[in-house]
Amino acid sequence: MSKVGKLPVAVPAGVTVTTADNVITVKGPKGELKQAYNDNVAVDFKDGQITVSPKANTKAANAAHGLYRALIHNMVTGVTTGFTKSLIITGVGYRAEVQGKNLVMNLGYSSEFIAVIPEGLTVTADAQGKITITGISKQLVGEFSAQIRKLRAPEPYKGKGIRYETEVIRRKVGKTGVK
Repeated sequence: MSKVGKLPVAVPAGVTVTTADNVITVKGPKGELKQAYNDNVAVDFKDGQITVSPKANTKAANAAHGLYRALIHNMVTGVTTGFTKSLIITGVGYRAEVQGKNLVMNLGYSSEFIAVIPEGLTVTADAQGKITITGISKQLVGEFSAQIRKLRAPEPYKGKGIRYETEVIRRKVGKTGVK
């Protein structure tokens, strides 16, 4: 049995949960999310709590047990409070701005990078080089922020590039030039 999977997911007031045909739907004040789950687990909703239990004592059922409990918890958290990731752009001439449904970035290359903002995400960029990505789907927020970071990963010598706000870049000492 999964340690994470044993914990019930508390559903706050204002959130509705429905399950039908191996698909769980969570509706809340910020939106609606759906997640399909496989036949290895059973999802029950009663008394304001969602419980996930494996149908058999197999390795696949135990793995799915913890996975789907975590996904359902992220869905409930997303429709109530949402998820946010912040990226910091560091470098001379590096900048980003939101133009309609696109995020346009100058990252030291000869041309600009244009990233199309996916549906369901809100992106803001300020003049100090901070990009904030907000949405109800944890997977979508994390994937889009990872794609943006990958365009110019931070380098250890000068610290230039795109990094997460909570990320710490280990700096290296450059060549000294002494013979």
